[in-house]
Amino acid sequence: MRIFSSLYLLLLAYIITAVVFWEMSLQKLSGRIYAQEMITLKSRIDSTATPVEYNAELASRKHDLERRTMQYIGEGGTFIVVILIGAAVVYSSLKRRFMLSRQQNNFMLAVTHELKTPIAAIKLNLQTMEKHQLPPDKIAPLVGRSVKEANRLNDLCNNILLASQLEGGTYKTTHDTIDLSQLAEDAVAEYAARHPQRFEEEITPGCMVNGDKVMLQIALNNLLENAVKYTPSDKPITVVLEKKDNRVVLQVRDLGTGITDEEKKKVFDKFYRVGSEETRKAKGTGLGLYLTCKVITQNRGQIIVKDNQPNGAIFEISLPANR
Repeated sequence: MRIFSSLYLLLLAYIITAVVFWEMSLQKLSGRIYAQEMITLKSRIDSTATPVEYNAELASRKHDLERRTMQYIGEGGTFIVVILIGAAVVYSSLKRRFMLSRQQNNFMLAVTHELKTPIAAIKLNLQTMEKHQLPPDKIAPLVGRSVKEANRLNDLCNNILLASQLEGGTYKTTHDTIDLSQLAEDAVAEYAARHPQRFEEEITPGCMVNGDKVMLQIALNNLLENAVKYTPSDKPITVVLEKKDNRVVLQVRDLGTGITDEEKKKVFDKFYRVGSEETRKAKGTGLGLYLTCKVITQNRGQIIVKDNQPNGAIFEISLPANR
């Protein structure tokens, strides 16, 4: 991208220089025309014998010179402005395409890793049970880990499928009355089973909203999965759900490293993840928070990220309450 930017700026500078040179050439040509007109005027009209006629012609020639000068300056300036605007639009478009291409490349690397990891774990567990005659107390943990990895795989597939449907406009959103309290309790219970002793909840019962249950379930799962990724295993994750006036507010609070103010503006962008796939420790595809934001927006809600105390982040969802 740096080499491309340098070449692009050199090309733009060359074009502007050519326009300026063309402008100066026209000005010189205009000066020559004026000089030739003055010679013709002096040979045709005697300034001493007919000063009034001579001065009128002289004023007319000066006016033509000024008009040509303003015309050339106006045309040249307009041309340069158009070039700069076009160059800015093209550069911005190419930069976005380059960034999107890099993000998509990171996404493919992440998806490949995310798909292979649970598949490899499930395969290893199954091969272990196939090759060894294990007692039931040894089989149970293997089955449990396999189910956990299968759930991860299922969540990833749901995210990819929903992203494809939302981008293609093929997903048909429903607007049902949903008990968000029950939905949140079920989601927390499922993740607490996968990650014991990591979740705390303060869920007010009876928080009803209108929306798409499947989409809201995926959004909740993404927030919980995100909190698990970025919170140390010895720190709690707190889920709070309550009514505030005519809104239902859900918060997922973690005690991780937190999110900088600069990254708060980007965390909901498609494919955005901190760092690169080679240096990033936390797993993920960069789709989770993007989808969560899209889901909440389509359900007439809002999502923001705030700082937690003493450290960490709070992802807050606000939805209209169904009274």
